[in-house]
Amino acid sequence: MSLAIFDLDNTLLSTDSDHAWGEFLLEQGVVDPIAYHEANERFMADYNAGKLDMAAFLEVALKPLADNLPEQLSAWHQQFMASKIEPHILPKAEELLARHRTQGDTLLIITATNRFITAPIAERLGVDNLIAVNPEVKEGRYTGRVSGIPSFREGKVTRLNQWLEHQDISMDGAWFYSDSHNDLPLLEKVDHPVAVDPDDTLRQVAEERQWRIMSLRD
Repeated sequence: MSLAIFDLDNTLLSTDSDHAWGEFLLEQGVVDPIAYHEANERFMADYNAGKLDMAAFLEVALKPLADNLPEQLSAWHQQFMASKIEPHILPKAEELLARHRTQGDTLLIITATNRFITAPIAERLGVDNLIAVNPEVKEGRYTGRVSGIPSFREGKVTRLNQWLEHQDISMDGAWFYSDSHNDLPLLEKVDHPVAVDPDDTLRQVAEERQWRIMSLRD
């Protein structure tokens, strides 16, 4: 039995849930249609280019959580799951999760997208363990700030190590599946790194290092 770690966006999903949530908010008319759209697209491009300013991104991304009541956010998220997530859940991703589950492996999703967005997605995929960006909550409301270290790039390694301190699980024989070169710090830490429908940079690294490359979209 091993630890099987999965990136979420564009790995288990054929979309980026953070970007899709931004699009959903635009469709609901609850954010500035010009400024928010421009920011959403710019941050997505910066992420793909490996130069995302995470602090600047989270300042924008978490503000709608602080600006709206939890009940409204929950109602929106149910609509979001149906319209923006469910169509992008990959059958082969569910098969991969099932295969590791059958082998008795511990399943963990680790993502740079915040927990508000991703916790219901992890639940939908049947994965009990989730490491995500934690939005700060005070007196039952989101503050718009981050709690702890964002699980992004090297932060994924840090957050994983923190999580492992409270688990009876070893990294021996661990797997990590990801599409993004932003995840190289963690891919380099596991015994079985797997590039899933990788971006060009990750594909090149995977080929050079003879890592497994696979597609969940074929």
